[in-house]
Amino acid sequence: MSETVSFGYEDIPATEKTARVGGVFTNVASRYDLMNDAMSGGMHRLWKDRFVRRVKPRAGEQILDMAGGTGDIAFRLATSGASITVADINPAMLEVGMKRAQDRGIDGLVWTEANAESLTFPDRFFDAYTIAFGIRNVTDIPAALREAHRVLRRGGRFFCLEFSTTTWPGFKEVYDTYSHKMVPKLGQLLAQDADSYRYLIESIRRFPDMPTFEGMIRDAGFTQTKVEPLLGGLVAIHSGWKI
Repeated sequence: MSETVSFGYEDIPATEKTARVGGVFTNVASRYDLMNDAMSGGMHRLWKDRFVRRVKPRAGEQILDMAGGTGDIAFRLATSGASITVADINPAMLEVGMKRAQDRGIDGLVWTEANAESLTFPDRFFDAYTIAFGIRNVTDIPAALREAHRVLRRGGRFFCLEFSTTTWPGFKEVYDTYSHKMVPKLGQLLAQDADSYRYLIESIRRFPDMPTFEGMIRDAGFTQTKVEPLLGGLVAIHSGWKI
């Protein structure tokens, strides 16, 4: 891993990123749904529904939802009867998720604080690994992808939902203007925190494009990789198999 990594548009020492990203999500945890609505115009709910349909969770499976602290993906996965472990590096996000689960009467989820780059789960333990809007905040993405591969059983599947770069002419410019100018203002209005929202938008711009990230997934050992762009690639569902 290089000595510096991106934190939004800023390059910082790699050793600092985990703590600084943690600060962002601690700040926004209680307003996370509002944050997602502000960044996506509310469409994140539809994207997450589609994502879980692609995962095809089944009763009896063991599924790890990484960076899933607030439970958005886990709640959708759990309706299948699969056993869901929700892992997140940020305890504030996990607290929000556990409170939401309690309020909704959702039992049986396992909640655990974990770093995607160094998981404590045994080899070949899970049938599926999901991560939604979390991978771009990881300091060492290749390490996290290798860990995802390690904890999956043979025949296990990897699914990642993440913002990317739209290829639709005209739409990219409109979204760039909206996200850079409006989202920080909405963050200030909704959560009194423009800086955290500004980082989240900048982190999207620094994330690898779809072909590059697909190559990183292959490099981690996954096969039959696939990318499904949404809104021309503004968001993408990445997937791969461990064989």
